[in-house]
Amino acid sequence: MDFAIPPALEDYCAELERFIAVEIDPLVAADDNIRFFDHRREHARTDWEAGGLPRAEWEALLAEARRRADAAGHWRFSAPVRYGGKDGSNLWMAVIRERLARRGLGLHNDLQNEHSIVGNFPFVAMFEHFGTEAQRQEFILGGFEGRRRVAFGLTEPGHGSDATWMETRAVPETRDGVAGWRIDGEKMWITGMHVATHCATFARTGGADGEARGITCFLVPNPSPGLCIEEWLWTFNMPTDHPRLSLSNVWVPESAILGEEGRGLALAQSFVHQNRIRQAASSLGAALFCIDESVAYARARKPFGEELARNQGIQFPLVELATQCEMLRLLIYRTAWEMDRLPHAEIERQLSDKVSMCNYWANRLVCEAADRAMQVHGGIGYSRHKPFEHIYRHHRRYRITEGAEEIQMRKVAAYLFGYLGPNRVKTPGEIA
Repeated sequence: MDFAIPPALEDYCAELERFIAVEIDPLVAADDNIRFFDHRREHARTDWEAGGLPRAEWEALLAEARRRADAAGHWRFSAPVRYGGKDGSNLWMAVIRERLARRGLGLHNDLQNEHSIVGNFPFVAMFEHFGTEAQRQEFILGGFEGRRRVAFGLTEPGHGSDATWMETRAVPETRDGVAGWRIDGEKMWITGMHVATHCATFARTGGADGEARGITCFLVPNPSPGLCIEEWLWTFNMPTDHPRLSLSNVWVPESAILGEEGRGLALAQSFVHQNRIRQAASSLGAALFCIDESVAYARARKPFGEELARNQGIQFPLVELATQCEMLRLLIYRTAWEMDRLPHAEIERQLSDKVSMCNYWANRLVCEAADRAMQVHGGIGYSRHKPFEHIYRHHRRYRITEGAEEIQMRKVAAYLFGYLGPNRVKTPGEIA
């Protein structure tokens, strides 16, 4: 077993560092763009009078960084070559995302807006495996060109993790001689709706409440008659782009269905693994940043004439965090490597538990590391003059939004006890 990082990957990481130094750091230094990253950042980024949405100037800066990264060949790295990418593997993406996050907060990698110079595109895999050729051309290429952006409409006000009990309904209805579907219901926490051209809306089209089958994914244009943003939900880490929305008598044609009718939840599960392993790597990198900064501060700070780092009360908590980071990195890299060796459809059956392990533990660990960094730094660590409070507020969301850690632990338990996965124990009388 070879644990070495491939030389080509090391070379590419060095290339990214040079790109950041030449293109991204000067962009942050230009004008007054630093306001988006120092202690004023929440106000600088948030348009309080527009429901707490991101300010246009902030999103324009992110767009310019992405444009430069795309022109340099980095932004689409993980995408297939036929869409202008480099077929970047899950392992390479895990290493890259960890290292970018370990550099700290910045325009190179600011995950509050899911922004990075090396982009993450879970919808590409979804359209690749479930979309028609027309949908691939429209939404994959259109997404990279900025003409299309798809929000993910699964969660409802009364239903979060229990998606099989969703109340949104779609029924067949022909209008003006065109076969289609009428959709009625409510959705919540639909990230990015303020800029989305479509909402991938999941609705029950058949089956009974609680059944996985019978839920269908519809690509609903935004805006559409009957699609209403009811409110923007203010969060722990502002700005927000998470609305509560309603659908009343919303109609779409048959061509708006993504994937098979009634198999929408399988589609939803198909792309979470790529997203979760990369987000786990980012949380790992952010945790390592907090540890690095804490160690440096403890060596430099000298209360009572002696380095703060001499105290075991400072050393031991950081030792435990560093140990967990080292073990977590190995699990993330190994899982990403195994994902690259499996057909896309097999990842759910073979590795879903390992992906969940990586993700829920990384999200918990980064919150602990940020909290410890605040404690080591004392008052200045709690202030907004240091980035730890921002890291905590941002990554705390992933213990809920990336599939709540309890749900992910339940997935691990299902594989561990043989209810799911390659070692599933068949019930008496079940057909082999």
